[in-house]
Amino acid sequence: MIQIKKESDHTYTFDIQTKEGQALLHSVPFNDREKMEETIANLKEWIKRQSSFERKTNYHGKFFFLFNNSDGNLIGNSMFYSSEAGMENGIKNLKNIISRLPDPVT
Repeated sequence: MIQIKKESDHTYTFDIQTKEGQALLHSVPFNDREKMEETIANLKEWIKRQSSFERKTNYHGKFFFLFNNSDGNLIGNSMFYSSEAGMENGIKNLKNIISRLPDPVT
């Protein structure tokens, strides 16, 4: 499920959530809704690329991943995970959710 938000600074963000409402990915801010919707329309293509996922560890030892578009620009980041296996499972779940999104109407 994708939840779109209009932020107080007039930008738009989206979260990709599990059925239980847990956010797997929080997007970067977009200045206009059209650009954000273009990005959402391309998610299915980008999840097929292994290079879209950048795995990281923060200074507290928590794992997270960044999701990038085909140009290497950041689309969003994940929540923090206590284990590398949890992070990999988060990537797997994200791919499953995105692959089941309806195709955009053209």
